[in-house]
Amino acid sequence: MSTRLYTYEELNSLQLIPKRIINSTAHWIEKPKGRPVYRQRTFEASGQRDGEDYAFAICQRQNIAEANDFSCGIAYHPFNGPPLTLARYNGSSHEHGNIAYRPHIHHATEEAIAAGKKPEAEAEETNRFNTIEGALACLIFDFNLEGFRAQSQFYQLGLFS
Repeated sequence: MSTRLYTYEELNSLQLIPKRIINSTAHWIEKPKGRPVYRQRTFEASGQRDGEDYAFAICQRQNIAEANDFSCGIAYHPFNGPPLTLARYNGSSHEHGNIAYRPHIHHATEEAIAAGKKPEAEAEETNRFNTIEGALACLIFDFNLEGFRAQSQFYQLGLFS
């Protein structure tokens, strides 16, 4: 099933819905058979707006051998369609377009969906995080998540209080 076209207003609305983590104690699972070897964990979240329920998943993935090779993302899981990745917060382990080995954030866009690309194909360089925990802290802040915390040097300095 293909991704339906979401407008910027719908994408923004999905970002702003207050969300609560359902399984805040999700455990890391190692994936030793893949190359590279990595670990991952997935949180489930729910939200409600105008009497309608919404489901989300927050996934963290970390290369065991390389600290800068990580991704932290959030996907919307509609009840009548395929999941939609809303954003991914990636480490500096790779190049993406003109971003050379710097942390970056992918956001779903109406244009990418309309063009048949991955919804979150485009990315912006950022200096808001440089660790997987920092990426999670930014995602929590950006996507209105409650029910757990993550530590980031920037939050500790009070930049996002």
